[in-house]
Amino acid sequence: MGHWFDQNIVEPGKLPLLLALAAFVLTFAITRFITRMIRAGKGPFRNFTPGGMHIHHVVPGVVLSVVGGFGAVASGREGVTAGICAVVFGTGAGLVLDEFALILHLDDVYWTEEGRRSVEVVVLTAALVLLVLGGFSPLGVNELSSDQQQGRFGVVLTLVVNFCFVLISLFKGKARLAVVGTLVPFVALIGAIRLARPTSMWARRFYRNRHRARARSVLRAYHHDVRWVGPRRRFEDLIGGAPDRAALPGRKS
Repeated sequence: MGHWFDQNIVEPGKLPLLLALAAFVLTFAITRFITRMIRAGKGPFRNFTPGGMHIHHVVPGVVLSVVGGFGAVASGREGVTAGICAVVFGTGAGLVLDEFALILHLDDVYWTEEGRRSVEVVVLTAALVLLVLGGFSPLGVNELSSDQQQGRFGVVLTLVVNFCFVLISLFKGKARLAVVGTLVPFVALIGAIRLARPTSMWARRFYRNRHRARARSVLRAYHHDVRWVGPRRRFEDLIGGAPDRAALPGRKS
């Protein structure tokens, strides 16, 4: 039954990745549900504070990720052990990335505006894994023809060109397009040819004396943020919960 599932539902060797993704998403969803219940003071859930020290769930997440990762490397891509290690790794990764903002800021920013980074990273990670399951390969090597794959020069050239698109997108402040572009080259190309974000390294370097380009960059970034920030925030609040409202200056909370 397991062999039939592996061969007919997913490509051979990708079942562990599918199990890891399922464990990752389920762990994140359950963790967010529990933390939201703790925040609201409902249910039997409480923070784990042995000896008065608050143990964040990133700690067991790191342990599970290490165990599952090394186990997956040792067990290969097929078999029951590989599936179990994939689930362990996916569970650990879900716990770790749920507190990605805490690691980034080295501070407990879980329910702050900075804490939204965790939700963004989780959604982006799940999307990238889905692309890999769908058959996309890093930097678009999968789109090479069989003749090109036999030629080392064609493979290297494709990698270099797509990597340049990814780097330009990063320098232009388009991190999401750059990350997705490692799997879908056309996305990185869009980020590479469009105007840079006004606060990006590209804008500071190349728009310094180009006042018209800098003004267009600021205007385009403004319109983009006005159009998409609201829907993105509502989507993130739906998934991870709304952050705490910051107290106004001079007003006691």
